[in-house]
This record gives sequence, C-alpha cells and structure tokens, in this order.
Amino acid sequence: MVYSYKHGFSGFAAKLTESQAQQLAELPGVVHVIPNSLHKLQTTRSWDFLGLSPQSPNNILHNSKMGDGVIIGVFDTGIWPESKSFGDDGLGPVPSRWKGICISGDKFNATTNCNKKIIGARSYIDGFLAEYGQPLNSSRDREYLSPRDANGHGTHTASTAGGSFVGNVSFRGLATGTVRGGAPRARLAIYKVCWNILGGQCAAADMLKAFDDAIHDGVDVLSLSIGSSIPLFSDVDERDGIATGSFHAVARGIAVVCGAANDGPSAYTVHNTAPWILSVAASTTDRAFPTPITLGNNKTLLGQALFTGKEIDFTGLVYPESTGLDSTAGSCEALKLDKTSVAGNVVLCFTSMARQISFIASTVVQEAGGVGLIVAKHPRDILTSCVADFPCIEVDYEIGTQILFYIRNPLVKLSPTKTIVGMPVSPKVAYFSSRGPSSIAPAILKPDITAPGANILAATTALDPSMDGGYAMRSGTSMATPHISGIVALLKALHPNWSPAAIKSALFTTAWQTGPSGLPIFAEGSPQKLANPFDFGGGIANPNKAADPGLVYDMGTTDYIHYLCAMAYNNSAISRLMGQSMACPSKKPSILDVNLPSITIPSLRDSITITRTVTNVATSKSIYRAVIEPPFGIMISVNPNVLEFNSTVKKISFRVTISTTHKVNTGYYFGSLTWINGVHAVRSPLSVRTEVLQSNAADY
Repeated sequence: MVYSYKHGFSGFAAKLTESQAQQLAELPGVVHVIPNSLHKLQTTRSWDFLGLSPQSPNNILHNSKMGDGVIIGVFDTGIWPESKSFGDDGLGPVPSRWKGICISGDKFNATTNCNKKIIGARSYIDGFLAEYGQPLNSSRDREYLSPRDANGHGTHTASTAGGSFVGNVSFRGLATGTVRGGAPRARLAIYKVCWNILGGQCAAADMLKAFDDAIHDGVDVLSLSIGSSIPLFSDVDERDGIATGSFHAVARGIAVVCGAANDGPSAYTVHNTAPWILSVAASTTDRAFPTPITLGNNKTLLGQALFTGKEIDFTGLVYPESTGLDSTAGSCEALKLDKTSVAGNVVLCFTSMARQISFIASTVVQEAGGVGLIVAKHPRDILTSCVADFPCIEVDYEIGTQILFYIRNPLVKLSPTKTIVGMPVSPKVAYFSSRGPSSIAPAILKPDITAPGANILAATTALDPSMDGGYAMRSGTSMATPHISGIVALLKALHPNWSPAAIKSALFTTAWQTGPSGLPIFAEGSPQKLANPFDFGGGIANPNKAADPGLVYDMGTTDYIHYLCAMAYNNSAISRLMGQSMACPSKKPSILDVNLPSITIPSLRDSITITRTVTNVATSKSIYRAVIEPPFGIMISVNPNVLEFNSTVKKISFRVTISTTHKVNTGYYFGSLTWINGVHAVRSPLSVRTEVLQSNAADY
C-alpha cells in the first residue's frame, strides 16, 4: 500500500496491475478505483503596489498583526530552510492547535531546519515513483528525498506567501528594498508534492495524501502553484487530485488558492476551475527596468533588462542571418554564429518563445565572443534570466524590427538598466496568464482574481543558477498565487470565522479595475486589449478594501452540491467526491443560481432570471442600492433594487432578470452590477453571450 486517506475521505493508494485493480473494484464496499495521474508546476515592490506597505499604520497588514497565528500550507517542491526569509526572530510559540510534524530526510534535519516559522515539513513521493517507474537517485535526478527544495519553485512561493522581513535585498543591484511575504508573521507548513524531474511533476495520489495530512494538521490556507493536465478532468474525476482534495479542505473551512496556469493568452486555457477553488491570474506591477539602446544615428530605444555592468560603448551590431548562414540563423532558439563576425559585437535575434530562451541565447553569444545580446520577443515585459553580468536586453518585435532595418549601418551602445516605479508604468494582465471562460463550466467565471506574477523577487535555493544572494526573479501564475495566499492569511487573521467563499467574495467584489494612474487595465496578447473578466476575474486584488467589503456572496458545501447537480454529474460520482451517499433533486437545479459574486451567461436566447443572496458583514444597519452597467445590447433589472439590513436582517436574496435585444449570435459583452451604500461598493461583473439559434439557456 502506498497511502491511506482518512481525514478528507476514506480510501487508500496502492500499486496494482490492471487485473488486480479490476478485482478490487468488484469487491463489496469498494466505491471506485481510479488510476494515478500527474500534475504540473505553474517581492520587494509587489506588496507596496497592492497597498500593503509596512510604513502605513492603517492597512490590513497592521490590523491583522501581519497574519500572526495563521498557518499557510504550501504544496510545492519543498523549502530551502537556510534562507533568511524563513527566520523566526520575533515570532511567538507555535500555535497550540497545530498537529503537524517535521520529518527528517536527505539533507533536511527536522530539529535544526524547522523553527517557529517553518512549523511543518513533509514530503510525498510514492505516488510519483509509481508513475516514474524507477527509484529516485539523488545525484542523477538532482533531488532530495526530503522536504528540501532542489528546484527553487517551492522556496520562492513559500517566501512570497509568508516569508519574514529581510532588508536590503536586490537582484544584481536592481529592485532594491525589503523582501517579505504577504503575511510575514504567519507560519508555514511545507508539503513537498512536486519533484524536480520531467519538468516538475506532482502526482495526484501524493497530493491527495498531502491534503489529508493538511486537514489533520490544522492549516488555515493552502497555496498550490500547480496546474492540471489538458484536457481538464471533470470536477468529480478523482484523477484531478487538486479538485478532489480541495473540496474536502474547503468543506472544513480551509481556503485553497491555486494558479490559473500559464497557457495564455488564448481563451479557454484556465486551470483549477472548480468553484470552491480560488483561481489566480497574473499581472505585471507598476515597476519596470528600462534599459537604453542607442544606435549609431543617436536614436535611443528602450528595452528591458537586468543589466548592471559597465556601459558597452558604440560597437558593431550583428544579425546572424546577414552573415550568409541559413534562414534560421537569426532565431534565438537556434543561433548559428560566425565567431569571426560576432567577436566584440552585439548580436540581435528574434524569438517566438515568450519565456526561457534568453539564458540559452546569451550563453551562445558569450561563448562566441559577443559582448551583448538584444532579444526581440513578444511580450517583452516578462524578464527572463540571462548569463550573469552579460548585457542581455529584451525588446518587443516593433523595436526589434527598427533595429533590424538600421543594421546596414551597424553601431550600437548598451547602457545599464534603471528601475522605475509608479507612473508612467501601468499594470497589465501578463501574456502567459491563462484566460477564461472555463472549458468545463463556462457559467462559472474563471479566473477569480489577479495578483502580481511578473518579475517577482523572492527567495530561492543555493542551487538556483539564476539567483543573486539567495534571491531570484521568477514569473508565472505560480508567483501570483502566493500573493493571494498571503492576503487570504491576513483576511483569515482579521475574520477567523469567514468561510473560504466569503473570503473569495471579499477579494472579488473589491478588486481594482484600473491601475494606479486611474487608467483601465490592459491584457497582453496579440493584440493587446482592454482586460475583461475572462482575463482577470474580479480584477487586481485590493487587500485593504477586501478587509471591509460590506457584503459577501457566501457559500458552503450545500451550494457546491447544487453546482455539482447542476453540472448533471451522476449521484455516485458526487457521492464519491463527498465521501458519503447523496442524491440530486429530480429537477436539475440551475447552474446560474450558484451563489457566486459574478454572473456569467454563456448562452442567452431571450430572457432569464437568476437569484443571488448577499450577507452583510459590516455595520448592522445599512441600505444598499443597485447600480447597473449593462453589457452592450443587454437589459438588466434587479428586484429588489434596494437592500435594507439591520440587526435582525443579515441576509437578503435578490433576483436579476437579464434579456437581450440582439437578433444574432454574439460574442461576450461585459458589464457590472454594484451594490453601493456610500461607504462600500460591492461589484459583480456581468458576462453575457447571446445565442439566438440555440436553446441552451433552457438547460441552465
């Protein structure tokens, strides 16, 4: 037997042949037998950008005592405990309710590597080895059979969520400041479920066991920077270890935060779409690293880089294709360089890969004797690591083409990078961030919320080749996820009785729709466009507003069962997920009535009425009025359009009638319904698509 599960649901994992699995499935008392599956892996400025400066005395960071007493569980590649980000200076005793443990192993000593910050550390590999098919060899596989992190991913995410204050941190002299997690006084429980093999793999059986342990241990928040396989499993398919395990965690009041994945910018690419999960998209921040490129005609263009060396004065500029080699020579992925023409010069190349190519290309150029590299890519806002101290500047295709046209008279000067914070830099939804609608349930808006996930500086391992002083910049929804996990920890400290759904609603309805400049938020893509709810959910998280949202759209297990029945999953599948027998009502409920803080109608033919319920979490006596911004060609009415709360009336239901004037099929149009009372603005996005040739609306 590999594992037994008892805290979330009753079951076990074992290595079986197909015939053995079939025999087991036929035994009385066995509900279901499923195969194992694999999942994939998916902050000096970012916290100030989100309004959580420690210098401000009146924000959620201080009001929540920086998350003191809250326990964040991190499912990832483990932890590098020696990082200063995991120091426990000033922390009190480990919370008495904590039931978890630290387990020693390869290069990890439970006594010395755990402290009052890292209060739990476990690793899970048996499920992975069953798929990998051979024993793990620490030296060959560059891994540790213990909670120690060999990848850096887990250390980065853990320090972003709950790392301690570490002053005077920079990356190659840039982005200087104090690095910390969102909840710097929270405690961390590490569950190593992902392994630095085959690109970073996490087995469903291992994750289910980690969920089981985390429920027992007493975590408050779970942070999973982990995606699913494509196509996505259904919500009740046990091969999706995240959907299944998170259902049981949320049912016990544990908020589960997951990355939306890095498959953007195409539609229908979002992962972790179950409504009980808080799915996180990634944005840039208001920080940039402009790096001047001066051509021989004295025209200066701006790229982005992490170049802090000496200025490269005017020297030759080479585009490999112009040396007479084959047509792929100018591709960054397949640079073919003539050392004679490259030596002492700067090389220009183009790439269609958004990430991870600059390091390889800069290595090739340096080995050929080049003194610098200009990479033309789309988008250029996500910095990728290059060879340390080597001038490697990233530009967009437009600037790259300008340089290419100039190259007949090739001279170029490369100047060191500077750091710019605030205006005119404006945040955008990152190019890589996966987009909705959900491919499983288009009526459930995903992603839920957006947080910084581009060029995030956080702790890493001593093995990370891209690190500087123990810290590295990484990008991805993996980096956005722990930002939200840290904020959830602060909210949990302030409001310990709020459910995971209430916390999600508070974040969702108070999120920013504009950048610090007041301008709308754009979404990177081809072309760039105004962001809509399928790009960023409710918007970019606004932690201080979320601490006092006014109203919340709350949900519990009954609501999630409503969703599962509305999805027409059969009773046996839902019973297996719940771990107990249940039956859906004979009349299928409407998925549109799931009490989400958003309204998404994938197929509106004529008119439809839906119901929502809000709970007052502010002062007992309050009156809210509905403000509607209807999507184009859509008519919205709300009844009642005034909500009056008092000491006895805490919850009020209302009905929203949505109809269309469109006579043809349309794409999605967007609007909003906001409840306002002079203090609070509780905003729900509306996403409506008209399909007059279909009657799908009747199915909702």
